[in-house]
Amino acid sequence: MITITARAGYDGIELWMMEIDAYLASGKSLQSLKKELDDAGIEAVNAIGFATWMAQDQEKSKKGFAQIEKEMNQLAAIGCKRIAAPAIGAEAPVDLFEAGEKYAQLLELGRKTGCMPQLEFWGAFPPFYQLGQALAVAAMANDADARLLPDIYHLFRGGSGFDGLKLLSGDAVEVFHMNDFPGTLARTEQEDKHRVYPGDGVGPLAEVAQTLKNMGGNKILSLELFNPSLYAMDADVVARTGLEKMKQFF
Repeated sequence: MITITARAGYDGIELWMMEIDAYLASGKSLQSLKKELDDAGIEAVNAIGFATWMAQDQEKSKKGFAQIEKEMNQLAAIGCKRIAAPAIGAEAPVDLFEAGEKYAQLLELGRKTGCMPQLEFWGAFPPFYQLGQALAVAAMANDADARLLPDIYHLFRGGSGFDGLKLLSGDAVEVFHMNDFPGTLARTEQEDKHRVYPGDGVGPLAEVAQTLKNMGGNKILSLELFNPSLYAMDADVVARTGLEKMKQFF
């Protein structure tokens, strides 16, 4: 995948922790992974993990913190400075004050390890699905390093909409997941598999692009699609097409 990313013309890649685990289990090392990235001229800009740090159950939360600290150290070793921090393990309703305290602890771990957690919300995940919830948790952490990780599909699917992005400062978002959604299904019926290329759906991509530009600061735009029809296609074609589609708006 690193080679495909480089061939398509991307600057960076988001790695998945489960794939890094499989890579290491095959007998390879973090050093060899870093070399592959360096040789390809590709930066590991973020990673997707699933640690249960926000769980209300204290034992689950403790294990989640231990897991994400280990992952942060691994990522720092390959030069990756960010990790997604979704609310895995949380149950509705989430106490936003408590979640804010936990996110503050997570940010301390990020500074300790050199890999910072990007607070992520999922539109179809009942405990933590709304931009407003993520904004509240980030604000309650009261930390200058707090960051949100929005996603076109999740903003739509959770009913957040797109105007709330205008409340964010340029520093509040470093990574933004790019995709689109079709207009043929009701919002609450849509799933990850329905995501389409940016511009191929009915999302207000031009408006979002302008909002991000007005926001200021540097943004890493990461294509994130889970559409089975794209899985069936040649990966090089999908990667190149995705980059071209994003460049319509940026």
